Amino acid sequence: MSGTPEGTGPAADTIRSALTERHPAVAAVPHDYRAAFDAAHLAMAVVGRDGEVVAANRALAALLGSEQRALTGRRAADLVDLAAEARTWQAYQEVLRGRQARLRCTRRLKHPDGHSLWTEVTLGPVPGTQDVLLSVADISDRRDLQARLRHLQMHDPVTRLPNRALFFERLSAALEASAYGLGGTGRIGLCYLDLDGFKAVNDTLGHRVGDRLLTAVAARLTQCADQYGYGRTGGHLVARLGGDEFALLVEDSAGTEQLTDLARSVLAAVQEPFDLAGQRLSVSASIGVVERDAAGTSATGLMQAADTTLYWAKADGKARWTLFDPERNAHRMTRQALSSTLRPAVERGEFELEYQPLVDLESGAVRGVEALVRWQHPQFGTLTPNRFIGIAEEDGSIVPLGQWVLRTACRQARRWQIEQPSDAPVFVSVNVAVRQVWDSDLVGDVAEILAETGLAPQLLQLELTESAVMGSAGRPLQALQALSDMGVRIAIDDFGTGYSNLAYLSRLPVSVLKLDGSFVRGFRYDEGAHPNPADETIVEALVQLAHRLGLTVTAECVETAGQAARLRRVGCDTGQGWLYSRAVAPEAIATMISRQSTRRADGPAPHPLV
Repeated sequence: MSGTPEGTGPAADTIRSALTERHPAVAAVPHDYRAAFDAAHLAMAVVGRDGEVVAANRALAALLGSEQRALTGRRAADLVDLAAEARTWQAYQEVLRGRQARLRCTRRLKHPDGHSLWTEVTLGPVPGTQDVLLSVADISDRRDLQARLRHLQMHDPVTRLPNRALFFERLSAALEASAYGLGGTGRIGLCYLDLDGFKAVNDTLGHRVGDRLLTAVAARLTQCADQYGYGRTGGHLVARLGGDEFALLVEDSAGTEQLTDLARSVLAAVQEPFDLAGQRLSVSASIGVVERDAAGTSATGLMQAADTTLYWAKADGKARWTLFDPERNAHRMTRQALSSTLRPAVERGEFELEYQPLVDLESGAVRGVEALVRWQHPQFGTLTPNRFIGIAEEDGSIVPLGQWVLRTACRQARRWQIEQPSDAPVFVSVNVAVRQVWDSDLVGDVAEILAETGLAPQLLQLELTESAVMGSAGRPLQALQALSDMGVRIAIDDFGTGYSNLAYLSRLPVSVLKLDGSFVRGFRYDEGAHPNPADETIVEALVQLAHRLGLTVTAECVETAGQAARLRRVGCDTGQGWLYSRAVAPEAIATMISRQSTRRADGPAPHPLV
């Protein structure tokens, strides 16, 4: 069977004629090169300076689903869609003008039979001419492979959900789109979910069952998101971020109510029992919910808020959803800032002490003072102990801070004693955290400070909370006993709010009980307040018990003369509160002591501090 050799025949002759007529230089091209051009498997065309096709080979005609001769004279840009993007079109024009050597781009082309194909288009100059060579390579198989590889790279192999990488890509795109105002609500929402106790499932039933559980959870999350999500791109994305953590992203959210409804639905769905190959499992989840204006929000900021809120849900008891609270977050951030600067603040001397008098209820004389630490923070101003003592106990900085407070208070008490030698010296009461007993040599510190300042042990009182003292054993009890043997007074602070193990009092080296202010508040008659008779009965019984055990009793939070009178009537020894004075600078205490001495010389006064 005979045929026409490649590079010959009517079609080839027509192409050669066209090339010779329009471009005489082509006639000088050897016949073999023209035949190779036409027979090449790579789709190619010669394009003139005007952008029209001078000659095209059969591979290009086949690729585009066109007759070969029909391509001659066509605009090359139309054949491969070069005008779709402004940047590509500009670069193409530069190549035609000879100002740019080469252009390479990817284009998706539509075949006449309806299918699409991905192509890589390259344009470069034809040496010795003003024409450019256009080549078009079909890269559809390569693109399909890349798409499959990307899917594997961007999806979790267990649940088939989008993974962390795809989630953050989608989140970043959503936030970027909101910046350009492309319609929608301009808001974004996120439910960040963590299964409660999932580790126990893996540990007891194995990772295979754990993976099945994750897959089942993923299916329920997707169903919930399909029910509640809407928006320009499907409205939601369910992703597994790792381990037992999932995220539900809602683009163009309709507001907080939509997100809380979604979280409520997810929580209920997850709590429904799972049947996994004969295993019936019940789990719960904790969910952090964040919904906000997308403008000005970063992916990192959104995830930090979600992570914080998820932590709140866990801390609040698990099996619940919690909505992000800016005020609570600000408190957390402040706490973190305080934690990071607390220990250096002790070294920088940012703390100071104020003192609140402890007054004899019978005579009205100042018997002692309680040292109360204040933090003069350079950013947040004056901070009271409830803002930072808990942090100090957690990170261990309570030890150097406590040592500073103890030394400063003892030094000040000794100074008052020297300045007022004729008066009975006032004792100083210092709060001690139980961690100071465990993490430091409290007995050694006290002995060293007393020796350094010259203060008598009887003029130092150490206050520990009831919960810290009750049940003390081992080292804490030994330390308290050693301090008591040294002559230091031991007081139980906020008595009545902790264990209240009264029988244990007889075995503790305690000399003072400080009644919690909640008892004293029930003593008020003024301002329409109705006192609770039970409070007086309880206080009277506690006072009698303490006196039987050889202990003295101090009432905290005394605010009115009526309270003081009733406390005096039931036998309470000393009072502390705003009736007498707020916490004040040491100079004010010195003035009180001096005034008290003067009044004693002149005769008794009904109330020396008011």
